[in-house]
Amino acid sequence: MATSTSSVGATASASPLKDWLLEGYTRKVEGPHTQEGHHQHPWWQVMCLTGVDYFSTLGYQPGIAALAAGALSPIATLILVLITLFGALPMYKRVAVESPHGDGSISMLEHLLKWWQGKFLVLCLIGFVATGFVITITLSAADATAHVTENPYTDFLHGYEIPITLVLIGLLGAVFLKGFNEAIGIAVVLVVAYIGLNIVVVVTGLVQIAQDPSVVSNWQDALFEEHGNPLLMVGAALLLFPKLALGLSGFETGVVVMPLVRGDASDTPERPAGRIRNGQKLLTAAALIMSVMLIFSSFVTTVLIPHEEFEEGGEAAGRALAFLAHQYLGDLFGTVYDVSTIFILWFAGASAMAGLLNIVPRYLPRYGMAPDWARATRPLVLIFTLICFIVTVLFRADVNAQAGAYATGVLAVITSATIAVTLSARRRRQPRATLGFGLVAVIFVYTTAITVIQQPEGLVIASIFIAAIVITSLISRVWRTTELRAQEIILDETAQRLVDEAAQAGPLRIIANHPDERDSREYLLKEREQREDNHIPHGGHVLFLEVTVRDASEFASTLRVTGEQIGGHCILRAESASVPNAIAAILLALRDRTGQQPHAYFGWTEGNPLKYLARYVLFGEGDIAPVTHEVLRKAESDADRRPAIHVG
Repeated sequence: MATSTSSVGATASASPLKDWLLEGYTRKVEGPHTQEGHHQHPWWQVMCLTGVDYFSTLGYQPGIAALAAGALSPIATLILVLITLFGALPMYKRVAVESPHGDGSISMLEHLLKWWQGKFLVLCLIGFVATGFVITITLSAADATAHVTENPYTDFLHGYEIPITLVLIGLLGAVFLKGFNEAIGIAVVLVVAYIGLNIVVVVTGLVQIAQDPSVVSNWQDALFEEHGNPLLMVGAALLLFPKLALGLSGFETGVVVMPLVRGDASDTPERPAGRIRNGQKLLTAAALIMSVMLIFSSFVTTVLIPHEEFEEGGEAAGRALAFLAHQYLGDLFGTVYDVSTIFILWFAGASAMAGLLNIVPRYLPRYGMAPDWARATRPLVLIFTLICFIVTVLFRADVNAQAGAYATGVLAVITSATIAVTLSARRRRQPRATLGFGLVAVIFVYTTAITVIQQPEGLVIASIFIAAIVITSLISRVWRTTELRAQEIILDETAQRLVDEAAQAGPLRIIANHPDERDSREYLLKEREQREDNHIPHGGHVLFLEVTVRDASEFASTLRVTGEQIGGHCILRAESASVPNAIAAILLALRDRTGQQPHAYFGWTEGNPLKYLARYVLFGEGDIAPVTHEVLRKAESDADRRPAIHVG
């Protein structure tokens, strides 16, 4: 069937600064595969971008494990690795299949609830995502600052933690203002260097253990003295899992940045098989590398370092592998290792920033809950950098003070992903997958609950992020209510013919109608009423326009207009999230198609204006005539070219 497509609205350049800020941004019609204009890279390079956060936890994870679990640290770490490889990894590989366009696990939950309930759920999840990602940036930068100030050559910088952290965050923002290509290039260099240095340290530690087997015997004695038998060891290790689960944040980031992963030439937007396959390679490779490094690093640090050194004030506190690097490879190599750790901790926020820049434009502008320019990268970089500045100042660049919020944000997002994947498997009638993913979901629900109970301040901080996002989103939605939302109008063959015939017969007259019975009598009475109330000349050709609300919680979509004739009456029909906005967009499209100024006729609405305002914002209806006029007034400044609104 032939169709006609019209575009509505245009983007005009205002200044060089605005051009720079909005570079690469164009107003696009809403669709499931928008926002994929970034340059794509081999999967292993994108793995490095997500891995700067994931792999950088080697700087402090062995120390955290040893402090929390003591001699049990290697076994607790093994439990973490097993859950990672056989729980989180298969789950996120499933997310990659079902959400390959960077929407993350949120998109899988978005469709569980319709209308405003679904939007509120997504806003809450974005709040947790923002909490995890923003705190990743600020915590990592603060930790890098701590390594700077603890170095014996730079101890004079003590007391300047906040300014140093702000500088590091500012430099990170500058990298992303430059572009994704530069961020990925830096990430590759940092990850290769850091993993290489860690391998050297771990191998050196294993050589030391081989040369002095008594340290293993001492560790075993301490292990059995503390826990008695292997069964109790495993039980204790499972209970310690929540304290060791912080390093799992790279999984959600891995699926969020999938649009950066290069697929096959045969990929299509509907089925990017190559991107999905390479995205799964990214997740698998990152999980395997990290798992191997965690197991061996936990073993060598626990066996070789006295436990008191892990405690606060000890030389291995928060830097267990760095302690071994200095002790067994000398201060020169140790300093090189420290510099590498500082750089990767600084850049660990890159994966979080990349995640924010991909996830926010996919939801908030589509819901009308952020300005349309929020699809552009550079304004978002400036906003997120400013937020990170504020968080850093509020927490005074203290790593420990931010740990609770970090854990809560990360675990809440992973838990929501486990639930989404479990429900997806159930809908597909896959009982074995449902059972397996359900077990993983239970583990992460337990982990999140324990974390919230033990560190309630994390939930408080996450709630602040959620409240801020919800409030600003609602303000934006109200602010954009009279915005011309649709940028594309598609008329089917019948609608085209009816419009062309009406335009040839004389002035283009449109009667807005709320459909009821949709029979010949309804249209006859409606036409007679409008001709009398609005003084439409008798015998003049008229078109009926009917817009029904599909989902008022949506904001914009492509408008598809269909035509039909009933008893000699010509009707145009469309579905939209808002009746007035859709009518305004269709009137402008008809003007552009026919070259005539359309005249639209409405009945007068009786009732409380505030009530109708609420109905418009929440349900897309309300007092349609004045709102349609306001939308047209804002969209077309020239009154002579603006479609005319008549109310009788």
